[in-house]
Amino acid sequence: MTYSYTLPSIKIAFNSTFVPTTSSIAAEPLAKPSQKIAQDRVAKLRFWGVRGSTPTVDKATWRYGGNTACVELTTPAGVRVILDCGTGLRMLGRHLESSPDSERIEPHIFVTHYHWDHIQGIPFFSPLYAEQNRLHFYSFRSEYLGADSLKRVFEAQMAYPYFPVDLSAMSARREFTEVSGGEQFQVPGARVTAKWLNHPQGCLGFRFETSAGTIVYATDNEPGDPKLDKSLLELAAGADVFINDAQFTPEQLATTRKGWGHSSWLEGVRIVKEAGVKNLVLFHHDPDSTDKMVDATLREARQQCANVWAAAEGMVMNLGQQQLEVVIPSVREGLRRDANFRARVTGLTDSGHAFEEETVISDLTLHGALIYLGHCPKLQSELQVQLDNPGIGGSSDSPVRLRGYVVRIEPDPEKDRTAVGIVFTE
Repeated sequence: MTYSYTLPSIKIAFNSTFVPTTSSIAAEPLAKPSQKIAQDRVAKLRFWGVRGSTPTVDKATWRYGGNTACVELTTPAGVRVILDCGTGLRMLGRHLESSPDSERIEPHIFVTHYHWDHIQGIPFFSPLYAEQNRLHFYSFRSEYLGADSLKRVFEAQMAYPYFPVDLSAMSARREFTEVSGGEQFQVPGARVTAKWLNHPQGCLGFRFETSAGTIVYATDNEPGDPKLDKSLLELAAGADVFINDAQFTPEQLATTRKGWGHSSWLEGVRIVKEAGVKNLVLFHHDPDSTDKMVDATLREARQQCANVWAAAEGMVMNLGQQQLEVVIPSVREGLRRDANFRARVTGLTDSGHAFEEETVISDLTLHGALIYLGHCPKLQSELQVQLDNPGIGGSSDSPVRLRGYVVRIEPDPEKDRTAVGIVFTE
């Protein structure tokens, strides 16, 4: 397994047991992770939109991102699958057109349901406007829309007076396939299973079984219906990566948001334990949930489940050969300071013992730091850092107190110390 923290990205990989252990780290662009998964046996996930309900551009949400649901899966066969068409779809379209193999774009696009946050990116998906492209769409027949539901969604979004051009501007070839809960079928490189989820007006979850591992995408689901709860457990059974709705807190789900069709991190953890899931991805963040609130949710979830991730725009997960490599980009780099700052660090060692240590931080940004310690903290544990004021605001005798997660551990036997990468959450 390889854990690696870099500015501007975090890279993490797991061994076949999916249990974090200490290992070597390499920093880009000078070096690559010590273990790479063979690209022809990889299933690759990339997150383009992770919010629910409506996009947000609040400063307090930029770290995890503000675009609505859109996830890209590349199967081991090299075929691109798109999961939902929220506002993140626009950036994915630009990415596809700029890639070397953009001559003809032929993705398989799965729309879980027809609420705005899952379809509102369709008119802005640039590959739809190029005649050489061919797009395969999959979704269910809505009782409110009838036959050709997804095709009618296209037409409605681009009808006057809601959009400046009509559907005839989309010159790409489009194919629509109706699927229903319980169906199984193939796309190149993956066996697909669809299951009904508990969401107003209907919603599908999808399971993709590939030679590299199993990915389950089950957003927009509310627990409480016994039949559909069982359906979700069957969908998630033994998954390597389980992307699940975590829009509300457990308290909201039990009171003010009951009946709204969403779930919580606690329900996701319960499914992980009951269904034997290896990695949980918290997804569909509420637009009112700030980055700090998502951090707090992640912290609570990790107290009950080791391998939990909070979906962030640009996050990549490479699954293959019983390994999971995760890359979490650091967006909007802050001012980097290379001066030496004295700091006091407290936390837990990898054996669970508390420690407190004086050290020097020589590599610092607004998002994280690389520090050297005599102790070896536990991966994914929280560290408290008290930093001598670097002279940015306030008097020089007022310390700066920070909190962050350990994302990198690299022993340095020659100097009898450990390089520790942390990402600040406060």
